[in-house]
Amino acid sequence: MERRILIVDDEREIADLIAIYLKNEGYVTEIASDGEEALAAYKRLPADLVILDIMMPKLDGLEVCRRLRSDQHVPILMLSAKTQDMDKIMGLMTGADDYMAKPFNPLELLARIRSLLRRSYQYNTKPTEGGDEREQKELRLGPLRIDKLSHSADVNGKPLHLTSTEFGILYLLASQPGRVYSAEEIFQQVWKEKYFESNNTVMVHISKLRDKLERELGEKLIVTVWGVGYKIEG
Repeated sequence: MERRILIVDDEREIADLIAIYLKNEGYVTEIASDGEEALAAYKRLPADLVILDIMMPKLDGLEVCRRLRSDQHVPILMLSAKTQDMDKIMGLMTGADDYMAKPFNPLELLARIRSLLRRSYQYNTKPTEGGDEREQKELRLGPLRIDKLSHSADVNGKPLHLTSTEFGILYLLASQPGRVYSAEEIFQQVWKEKYFESNNTVMVHISKLRDKLERELGEKLIVTVWGVGYKIEG
């Protein structure tokens, strides 16, 4: 199955270079040079993943990310010449699934893309037969229902709009209520990559997920165990 990737960057040389690497890996690519063009391109033909630069004319990457996240679950990888931790946190808090600083290693970029697509495909795969498998993959915590096979979660029937990464974290924590997962465990199980001690990616995604859950549930579901990790109360 061909995977379509939308590359959004006002530096044409960088966009073309990324497209060459991706085409060599068998991906279909489209390039947009600003935020407005990116949204129009995605509306015309949705992509399986978006590579999104932050500093762009007309609409910057953060605003594009916000608008996509208002009703889309597409994986978003942000690229930026900004390397400060706060810039990364802002990108992730806006709804990006991952963040890379420029200049980047092309091999690392390809690895991140494969990881994002793998997670997205894993959580969006539909069941192929019978209802028993669906029964085993559904978790319930009070009014919260989590269905891994359809990549859906709802509170009293009202859908929760989660990214693939947020869903992966929620499913992991909910699968064993009361068990504390360290940031390293969460990263390795959801991202399927090596964890680095200074990595604050998990913290940012937990914060976004917690806000969404508390807004619908009216109470705190994900608990921070200081110095240890995170859990959902059993």
